Amino acid sequence: MENFLLKLSIMLVPGMLAIVCHEVSHGYIAWRYGDPTARMLGRLTLNPLKHIDIIGTLMIFFVGIGWAKPVPVVFENLRNPKRDMIWVAAAGPITNIILATVSAFALRGLVAIGNSAVSGSPAAMLVEPLLMMLAFSVYINLLLAIFNMIPLPPLDGGRVLVGLLPWRQSNALAKMEPYGMVIIIVLVFFTNIFSTIVSPLLFLGVKLLAGPESGLVMGVTHRLMMR
Repeated sequence: MENFLLKLSIMLVPGMLAIVCHEVSHGYIAWRYGDPTARMLGRLTLNPLKHIDIIGTLMIFFVGIGWAKPVPVVFENLRNPKRDMIWVAAAGPITNIILATVSAFALRGLVAIGNSAVSGSPAAMLVEPLLMMLAFSVYINLLLAIFNMIPLPPLDGGRVLVGLLPWRQSNALAKMEPYGMVIIIVLVFFTNIFSTIVSPLLFLGVKLLAGPESGLVMGVTHRLMMR
């Protein structure tokens, strides 16, 4: 129970912020390009209660990645559905990359502050949990961005590809969407897609953003997931 409470205190805020901002960005860009559905349903808010999916939230603590209720987008309402779909879909991963970047630079600054704080002082006691939250924020935001850009609908990467391909190939890929989640589950649990594609890209992203603190990011995440 104590270990779960530790995970909850460190992982909940950055995890929820990552998945809520991801979904809100989809709805916001859709609204800017002509589809008011998310705005009309009150989904353009950072209030997690509007977006929370119980299973998706619990997955943050058990597997290190989660999801929220998808923000509804009616692509037919977009001014140019095929083109605008690209920006609506890409908005989520782009938002996660921005959050990861901000978290990484905040992490670097906080490490410098922590190094100058006296061990056992109130400042040092405050810095440690903040460091862990920022480290996990870098990890989960990069993981969400990379995973969602797998080029298979209904993931964001699939919808970006549908928007980019010529009409014939685009329609063929779009027809795969009803079976997309089944294919994704098979890929995740019965292939080595994570070890051969997702993990190397994740480690590269952490290294680029966190620099000398990349070991801290992976170390903190490993400790949280092993508890």
